[in-house]
Amino acid sequence: MASGGKTVRFALDHNFPAPVLGAFSVMTPNVELVAIAAIDQGFAELDDWELFVALHRHEQPWDGLVTNDDKLLALEKEMTVLSQTNLTLVVAKGEGDSPIRAVGLLLCHLNHICHHTRPDRAQVWLLRVAQKNYDEPRTYLERIASKKGTTVEAIVRTHKLKARDLRSLR
Repeated sequence: MASGGKTVRFALDHNFPAPVLGAFSVMTPNVELVAIAAIDQGFAELDDWELFVALHRHEQPWDGLVTNDDKLLALEKEMTVLSQTNLTLVVAKGEGDSPIRAVGLLLCHLNHICHHTRPDRAQVWLLRVAQKNYDEPRTYLERIASKKGTTVEAIVRTHKLKARDLRSLR
């Protein structure tokens, strides 16, 4: 995951569902994700900019912070201090009310983020999920037909199952 095989260490903000992530730790062996309260009980009481400084100064090296709080991206002090500490900030936007979605969103991007996280450069990773409607299978059949230089009807005629083959066995 991390460049050079190094373990990347992220603190999890108090609003990020740390217990849910515990089950996934075996799948991310080069990443350590630790709740801020487990690093230091006092960290949970700090303002975000103070937390950046505390992680930067901590006896153990921390690469950054994972949070659901995208409001801090609009705060002057927080963004200034983040840039001074060279920490990586990962924000799972809009997922604060759904711990499973927040964890899923983070896990989808974690390898990539870890690969690009560097101690000499501050970074902000704003992660989002967009809901979308379903697609009709015909959309894909049209693409296939177009690539093959044929029609959807010809494909369906060739591959359509008989009604008796679709009957339920129940």
